[in-house]
Order: sequence, then structure tokens, then C-alpha cells
Amino acid sequence: MHTVLDRCHRTLFAVLSLVGVRGQERLLHRYFDWWHRRPDPWGLAVDGYEQCKYATTLAQLPARPYRRILDVGCSEGTFTHRLAAAFPQADITGADISERALARARAAGPGPRFVRLNIVTTAPAGRFDLVFCAELLYYLGRARQLRRACAHLTAAVAPGGLLVLVHPWPEARRFCAHLEAETGFRRVAEHVEAGSSRPFAVSVYEAAGVGEAAGAPDPAAPRRPAEHGRRTGRGA
Repeated sequence: MHTVLDRCHRTLFAVLSLVGVRGQERLLHRYFDWWHRRPDPWGLAVDGYEQCKYATTLAQLPARPYRRILDVGCSEGTFTHRLAAAFPQADITGADISERALARARAAGPGPRFVRLNIVTTAPAGRFDLVFCAELLYYLGRARQLRRACAHLTAAVAPGGLLVLVHPWPEARRFCAHLEAETGFRRVAEHVEAGSSRPFAVSVYEAAGVGEAAGAPDPAAPRRPAEHGRRTGRGA
């Protein structure tokens, strides 16, 4: 069932992307504000699948200090506030296209800062040690929009910082291919939760450090993604 619904969903948003970048922005803004007419429309705060995905995502991170963290496509900030609890010393920002979602995120409690952002048209302000983009890229439709979004995401990562993509598997391969076209990033970890009711992949990329040569070999590339409960390419 998920496969059929996902195909219909992708077709709809591919069609919406034909109206151009600015027209798509208006449509997505209205669409997500409409979805957020009621609180937590996807059950992100209570759904067992989502809680598993959050925990799995955090488990892939190398143990290191993170001073500035960005959560792109944060919706009502469920994962963003979880990041604030996991990294209490970090400066954390959540970004979303829906003002209605952001209002609820701000009302959920102190800590993170929340800003409106369309990742296709605008790069995030500043640079971050850790950037998340989860369950977002399939809304963008055409390759042109995906390339722009990936360019803006990578521009937000500080030298030596991490970019984490979390999307359904195997569709995640397509999004990772657009990211891997950006020079200066290497994949340092990938985990595929194949046994889930809706399989997903967590892919972690590291930006080249200051003075480090771009295009370093990808330690995860020669390996097959892990099956349920296994990991490959851990960078730490």
C-alpha cells in the first residue's frame, strides 16, 4: 500500500514542480499550511515508526561536539526539540516553509530558534556543524529543484561538518545521487532500516575540512547498505 500511495504522492509533486520555482513555493506554502490546520498531522510526536526513525538517525552520528545544528523541514519541531534535549549546549535552528507549523514549534517550548525557509530558493543563513534534511526532498519534484536544494544544503555545512539525509529506501538513492554530485562531501555512514514497515535510509555526509582536498574516496561506496540492524561505513 505504501508503494502505491508514495507513487501517487511523487507524481502529484512532480506535476506541481512544473509551474516554476516561485509558483512551486506558493503552492507548497499553501499545501503545508493546509496540512497543519490541525496539530501534528502526521503524528510525528507519537507514532512508533517516527520515534524509531529519530532514534536510528541520532545513533548514526559520530561522537563529537556540535555547536550549531540545523533541522531543515522541521514541521512542528518534534525532532528539533529532541535535538535540543540531546545537545543542550548547541545553538539549534529549525526551518520550514509553513508559518503555521513554525508557530506551533515555537509554542512547544524554549530552546531552538525557528525560521521560515524554502530550501529550493534560499540557502540557510550561516554555517552549521550538523544539518538534517529528513522526509523533504521528495516534495521537490524535478531534478532542477533537487539540484538547487542540495546546493543550498551543502552551502549550509561548515568545513568538517555533517549533513544527514533521511528518506524512504530505496528512493533515498536518488536523493543521495544529487548530493554526491556536490564536490567536497564524502559519505561516512549509511544505515538502511530494511525491516521497517516503510524502509528508510539514514545517510551521513562530511564536508571537507579547511585546506582538505575535495573528492576524497568514499569509504562507504564499495559496500552494500546494511540490512535491518546492521550498519556500514561508520566514520567514527
